[in-house]
Amino acid sequence: MSNAHVNAISGSSKLIEGSGRVIILLPKCTKFVIDDALYSIKSQRNLLSFKDICFNGYHIETMNEKNIKYLYIKNVECGKKYVLERLPAFSSSLYYTHTSAIESHTITN
Repeated sequence: MSNAHVNAISGSSKLIEGSGRVIILLPKCTKFVIDDALYSIKSQRNLLSFKDICFNGYHIETMNEKNIKYLYIKNVECGKKYVLERLPAFSSSLYYTHTSAIESHTITN
């Protein structure tokens, strides 16, 4: 991963400094393992793709509660769906939560 640049409104900049495996823990202890996560020390926020959620065996549903949009991350056991995490949406329709990194191995140039 040399010279990985990201194009943004302000122009192109080298944000990606490496990649590797990361384990993420959501607030209600839902764990994700991502083998090809990108690393950027400058980033204050992270994105978790639907692909990563599904790859870890979870299901996704969106719901409205009292005019607030939520993304539900669910598990299915014995044919029943259980809500593991409930992530609210910003006005931009991006869902958010806080995460904790359990383990990370970074490869940088």
